[in-house]
Amino acid sequence: MSTNNPEIAGRITAAGIATNLHDVGAGYPLLMLHGSGPGVSAWANWRLVMPELARARRVIAPDLVGFGFTERPADVIYDMDTWVRQAVGVLDALDIVKADLVGNSFGGALALALAIRHPQRVRRLVLMGSVGVHFEITPGLDAVWGYTPSFENMRGLMDLFAHDRALVTDELARMRYEASIRPGFQESFSAMFPAPRQRWVDAMASAEADIRALPHETLVIHGRDDKVIPLSTSLTLAQWIERSQLHVFGRCGHWTQIEHAARFAQLVGNFLAEADAAN
Repeated sequence: MSTNNPEIAGRITAAGIATNLHDVGAGYPLLMLHGSGPGVSAWANWRLVMPELARARRVIAPDLVGFGFTERPADVIYDMDTWVRQAVGVLDALDIVKADLVGNSFGGALALALAIRHPQRVRRLVLMGSVGVHFEITPGLDAVWGYTPSFENMRGLMDLFAHDRALVTDELARMRYEASIRPGFQESFSAMFPAPRQRWVDAMASAEADIRALPHETLVIHGRDDKVIPLSTSLTLAQWIERSQLHVFGRCGHWTQIEHAARFAQLVGNFLAEADAAN
């Protein structure tokens, strides 16, 4: 495996899983949890914002099991219990008692579940284009989870993700397509979300009472023009989480951290800096 690939970083064992992990910067720890697109990795998801956020804090971005360059054990069960155990295992392996969490889409549902199950491990919470409440699956999300590998299919998904089509070059689509056909990638991806896919949306949802009971300061972020996860999910989260604030980016699809990278990093950085100042 080439060491020139920026997606491949350090390796730790988290909940028994050999986990590919980016660990950059210094300061209060920030655990960044990626989304569930085909061929995704932590680096692909967070590459534009990790350097900026790492200027003031320690940024930790693992490839969650089933994605990227983390081990894929033959007997792994792809469900929220497994992903929460792995995420907590990352913190444990790094001797981190408490961290801020940023979760994107599927990673938002994971961040939400982790905060509910282990509230003492979380300081502040950022949910971006997040799953985690019940909604009727969109044609966009159904297409993402139902992806079968081809350049044309990946190009179509890229158009779904981004509001600004200028971001969606053939080069980017080719890179993501090639990522999706690496050995083991499509096998685990297709095993994760088989049709009918509404059940996976429901399985990732946390109970309303548990969400309402969250004590954490929470920043909810969404792209107004998101075709994958509806804006209504973030409106619901902002209503249910008592100590929350909501930021909606106009002219933005599902890729807030890519389409508005500088604004996203500043928004999240300022939100977390409030907690730094209070400590």
